[in-house]
Amino acid sequence: MKTIKNISHIVLLSAILLLVACEPKGITEQDVFASEESLAQILDKENPYGYKIFNLEEFLDTFMTEAGNYASDTCPYRERSYDAKHGIYLYSVDTLPSRGRGIYIRGRVTTDDYAGNFYKSMVIQQVTDWHTNAPIEQQNLRISVDLGSSHGLYQTGQEILIRCNGLAVGRYANQPQLCVPSYNNNIFAMNASQKVGWAPGRIPSAVFRRNTRMIGAPDQSKLVYDEIDLVTLYSQIPAKPTLDAAGMNTIRKADGRLVIIKDVFFTGQTDDNGTIKDCIYAHPDSSSIANVFAPSTQNIGYPQSRILKDQAGKTICCSNSEYSKFATYYMPGADSTGVTNCKDYEGKVRGILGWYLDKAATLADNKLTGNEWSVTPRGIKGIGMDDIQMYYQGDTDYPWIPKEFDPKTYHQPTEN
Repeated sequence: MKTIKNISHIVLLSAILLLVACEPKGITEQDVFASEESLAQILDKENPYGYKIFNLEEFLDTFMTEAGNYASDTCPYRERSYDAKHGIYLYSVDTLPSRGRGIYIRGRVTTDDYAGNFYKSMVIQQVTDWHTNAPIEQQNLRISVDLGSSHGLYQTGQEILIRCNGLAVGRYANQPQLCVPSYNNNIFAMNASQKVGWAPGRIPSAVFRRNTRMIGAPDQSKLVYDEIDLVTLYSQIPAKPTLDAAGMNTIRKADGRLVIIKDVFFTGQTDDNGTIKDCIYAHPDSSSIANVFAPSTQNIGYPQSRILKDQAGKTICCSNSEYSKFATYYMPGADSTGVTNCKDYEGKVRGILGWYLDKAATLADNKLTGNEWSVTPRGIKGIGMDDIQMYYQGDTDYPWIPKEFDPKTYHQPTEN
């Protein structure tokens, strides 16, 4: 009996030791993040033909052409993309070689998709010249990737290295981005005849993850913001570019810049296809000029603009998606009485600088308004990043407190 008991103990002990031995190894930081020291070794192993890490602007200059290589008579870009008068393409796609030397870009993620303004997209920032390791002015590039909740993996401040071979670079509404070619054949879309055709599309999530390495842990302190007023901003970049290669190159290189626009207030207005309209108290599901950040477009999906202004009269749009978590929050100073108090809240708006234009006819007819420039916040206080910081009459003791439109208390005004 004693022998049997001892054997049982031995068997039990062996089973426990076996379970311990089979327990999976915990993930370490080294398993997830590549170190600076190991980076060159990793790159050497990945491609026998060698590699080059391009500066972001160098990457665009090398691989992004005006017409791209997807323009053809039989299978064109979307019709509204081309301004024949000036030879400008607002949409383009250039494919990158899949073989040969490794093509890499490197930057730190500046966006956060939690609040919904950067759905399946991100922006990276570069502030170091990879050829000399010397500081440079910030360079930025948008990335279109079919990855929901990408911030869970690629957090704000995370530096990433992307192998671009086999991908593409192009412009969507004139905004440069890393992408893949995508053909839109939705014949039921609004203005479908203008939209069917080639355009930049989202990189499949599996492809992006396979081509991307994270360098070190996320560090938001390494991000560089240009804190700037509108007078200074428009002295650096034109409010209305010259309609030639040089003019368009200037604004394309400024796209994606991480900025803090200071000394501005919401005017309580919106730019509706080039027409300035006063916002009103209305239900965001039924009125495009409701006094919230981004009322419904009836699922058309274009970005909604609300105008920011400074004391010198310069303006820029605050751009938001109708699908963002704060889309139906009132603008600072707006409420159920309208937009009268908007001018009383002044401060800063942080976010991503952009120049968005999807109709080439605007260029051909010379109908630029200057409101094509926008800053897109990554959130508001309590929802994502606190990018809109405004105060009542400039008093920091009285900050703007976000408030959402309440459909339960809404009553449509009656006509007299």
